[in-house]
Amino acid sequence: MIAAQVDVVTIGRSGVDIYPLQTGVGLEEVSTFGKFLGGSPTNVAVAAARMGHTAASITGVGDDPFGRFVRSEMVRLGVADEFVVVNSNFNTPVTFCEIFPPDDFPLYFYREPSAPDLQLRPSDIPEDVVRNAKVFLFSGTGLSVEPSRSAHHHALNVRNKQGWTIADLDYRPMFWEDEETASREIGASLESVNVAVGNREECWIAVGEKEPDRAADALLERGVEIAIVKQGPKGTLAKTKEERIEVPVTAVETVNGLGAGDSFAGSLSHALIMGWDIPKAIQFASTAGAIVVSRLECSTAMPREEEVFDLIEKTPQANPIVKAL
Repeated sequence: MIAAQVDVVTIGRSGVDIYPLQTGVGLEEVSTFGKFLGGSPTNVAVAAARMGHTAASITGVGDDPFGRFVRSEMVRLGVADEFVVVNSNFNTPVTFCEIFPPDDFPLYFYREPSAPDLQLRPSDIPEDVVRNAKVFLFSGTGLSVEPSRSAHHHALNVRNKQGWTIADLDYRPMFWEDEETASREIGASLESVNVAVGNREECWIAVGEKEPDRAADALLERGVEIAIVKQGPKGTLAKTKEERIEVPVTAVETVNGLGAGDSFAGSLSHALIMGWDIPKAIQFASTAGAIVVSRLECSTAMPREEEVFDLIEKTPQANPIVKAL
């Protein structure tokens, strides 16, 4: 049995990423693929494990070979699989992508009629583990349908905003009934978190603001302590009630833009656990995301702490710009 104290616990999607080994061509022309552990919250747990933390993911897989792969790969990469629910009614999902650097990476999700991770129920939540984690992270996708929505609400109620509770706003319209439902559910979850991370579109869904400063302010008004707005090539904006922090983008050669957000969240979790100040934490997370951008895969591309600090030292132009508020 895993100990009740786990550093980083995530809940939500898992599956298998099938990534082409040829870039710049459509899937119809690809002849060889790589198979990787996937699912954003699960990748975040891997990123935290790479930083030396104990990590676990609450998720679901099918009773099939891909489900067995997900569990074994989680363990190989340092993430406990004790809270993975095996569901014989649904297949483990697979996700394909196309790779057109520098900025076009279409995703194709195969999760119909449902995915095991969306069948999580309140009874599947390990309450002591969620309550005692140093960081607990969920993604917006888990709120899209029942019973997963109720499982997430139960976890957040158990958590009761203890420690660091992170919302990865993670809006993907194909998972939702409509935008109105997404706005209501993701927005309501903010009262249960103290850190929120999203891009401009995701902030629009959560708080009705797309301009980065206004979006960060709206998140703070909802009770979030650290509001983080990712702006792609314009870098990252973070706000607290005391500081406004801009971190310019770390320039790297783009191989695959997918997975950068997962690396960001896992590395941010590490920084928060370590007690670093917010500018250092945001720079560290942003640089970790850039490292994954320079690699093909996601889960197995997550960097270690020393790799991130090495790149920070080489890119002083990406140092944080901090303004007191």
